[in-house]
Order: sequence, then structure tokens, then C-alpha cells
Amino acid sequence: MSVIDVPAATTKSRRKIRRPDLASQWQLMWWKFKRHRLALFGIVVLGLFLVMALFAEAIGIGPPGQRDTAYVAGPPMLPQLIDAEGKFHLRPFVYGVKPVRDKVSLRMTYQVDTAQIWELGLFVKGAPYRLFGVVPGDIHLFGTDKGFIHLFGTDFTGLDIYTRSVHATRASLGVAVVGVLVSFILGAAIGGAAGYFGGLLDDLVMRIIEFIRSIPTLPLWLALAALLPRDWSPLATYLAITVILSLLGWTWLARTVRSKLLATRQEDFVLAARLSGCSDTRIITRHLLPSFLSYLIVDTSVAFPEILLAETSLSFLGLGLREPVESWGVLLFAAQSIRSIDQAPWLMIPGAFVIVAVLAFNFVGDGLRDAADPYSRS
Repeated sequence: MSVIDVPAATTKSRRKIRRPDLASQWQLMWWKFKRHRLALFGIVVLGLFLVMALFAEAIGIGPPGQRDTAYVAGPPMLPQLIDAEGKFHLRPFVYGVKPVRDKVSLRMTYQVDTAQIWELGLFVKGAPYRLFGVVPGDIHLFGTDKGFIHLFGTDFTGLDIYTRSVHATRASLGVAVVGVLVSFILGAAIGGAAGYFGGLLDDLVMRIIEFIRSIPTLPLWLALAALLPRDWSPLATYLAITVILSLLGWTWLARTVRSKLLATRQEDFVLAARLSGCSDTRIITRHLLPSFLSYLIVDTSVAFPEILLAETSLSFLGLGLREPVESWGVLLFAAQSIRSIDQAPWLMIPGAFVIVAVLAFNFVGDGLRDAADPYSRS
């Protein structure tokens, strides 16, 4: 055991003392990881994103395709606790709005009506939905019994930005997770074979990796994404984008696996496995790869933000996911015009989700990188 109980010197209680010399590699990594405050913060943030992706229907205000014709291109409605008269309210509220036509630009604007106070509540009934496509429900995380609320405002067609951003978490993180898993399998398999067998196979794999890494990333993404037929269904486009990002993201992991296998394939435990009659596949998968699994986890965690940014970039340029699929890149694609920046800058709010997610992945990756070497002094 790595933790033992010893009697306390001054009290009858017992305290636990850690014994690093008796701890396993995973316990040492966990102890080191817990000291990285930003990594723990990143874990919490990613956990919130996971909850948001799983329960998007309940966390959102309504269906992502529901349009509010009474509040088109409306600014964000921020909850308040103190009204215009200085009175404190126990429940958060938003003021009602009334549409006003601008006499110069003829554009519809919305003025705050302090005479209307719409109180907010938690777990209120709203539009019906099916959680996970199966479980029916109509309870939403928050809402208002009268009037409406658009936390991040609406776009030029009346769609709620907050609800769409919540639903977009599912597609954006889904592409990142699936892409990283496929890249992990390809990188571990190709890099493992190249590092273990060496020779001509190693030379061939390294030349392929060098060729792929020598091509500028963004033009390569654009070229491959432009080959996708425009009449494909959203699901087919989603799968194709995931495959493209995976096929281009395995090279870094493959080089790491190759270098580690070159350093460990002549170790005594590998020779013992060969003498025991183990096959090459078993030696790679059951002995060599687990010996540096912590480093593989670190490289995998670092690959998440790269694929997430790649999907967002392609969708932002109109070559990735497309409507009616909700992703952060698709939402930002609708905000790239001068009109949007001038008249509805809140359409850029989904970009904050991308920034927060990338920072969280980087924090976790830094923590895992430090924890992978638990005996270091950092």
C-alpha cells in the first residue's frame, strides 16, 4: 500500500502519511497532478462542457431552431437583482423590451421597458424535448414564466445564440473526441510498427510523416474539405470532416511512439517476452505501449485543442460543418460579415466557448505533462 496510518503524536486521531517509495506510477501521477491548480480548473471546465453536451436540450432555453420573431437581432438580456428604482429583488429578473423603428436607418431596435419586470426561475417548464432522443421532458435549467429571455441575444433570423451555443458544444467536442481517438489508434499502430520493426518500414513511415508535416496545415485542410460534395447530408459531412482531421493529426503521436519504442525495444523485459513465445503484436500492445502510456495520454490531451481549432476554422471558412448542424465554427461563420460586427457584435460570443475550451485542454495537458514525470522537482 502507498498510504499507511500512523498514530498522531498529540491526539488520539490517526493521520495518513504518503509513501512515495511504495506508490504506483499512477498514484504518483495523481499526487503530482493534484498540485497543478490550473489543470484541476481545466478538468472542472471540461466537466461542465461535458454536462452541457449531454443535457443540451434541458440547459438550453428552447429548441435550437426556434425563432423569436418578436426579438430579431436583439442584444443580450442580462439578469439583474436591482431595478431602476434601487430596489433589491430576491429573484433575478430582466426588463421587458419594446420594438422601436429607427427613423434614420429604418432598422428595428429594442428599448428597455422598466415598467415590465420578467422574473427568472430555475427548472421551469418550457418547450418539450427528448433527452438523448428517447427520454421526454419539458423542464429547462432556467427561464421565465412571462415574456422571454435571450441571454446572448438573437441573430438576424431570431434564433437564440445561447441555446445554439449550448447545442454546438455537442458537435464541436464530438469532432474533437472522435478525431483524437482515431488519431490515437492510427498513431499508436503506425508509430509502434515503425519503431518496433525498424528497417524499410521505419524509413517509409518517417518519409510519409515528414511529407505530411511539410505541407502547410491550413491550405491542406482547405483543399481536402473543398473536395466534399456540397449536396452531402450534415451527418456525412460531419463524419468526413472528422476523418480528414484524424488522418492529418496522427503524425505527432506516431513520432512519439516510434521514438519510445526505439529506446525500449531492446530492454530486458522485451527480450523475456520474446523468449516466452509472445507474438510481436502482443509485445507491442501488452508490454511496450503500456510502459510509456503516461506520455501517450499527455500527447493525446494536447491534440484535443488542435483538432477543435481545426474544425472551428474550417466551419468558419464555410468548408467544414454546415447548417443545420450546430457547431461553434458554424455559429461564427454567420458572424463574419461587416454587418454582423457592426449591428450585432454579440454573434461573436460563441468564439468565447472556443477560447475557454482550448485553454481548458491546454491546462489539463500541462498538468498531465508535469505529472508524467512525478519525480521531477517542478
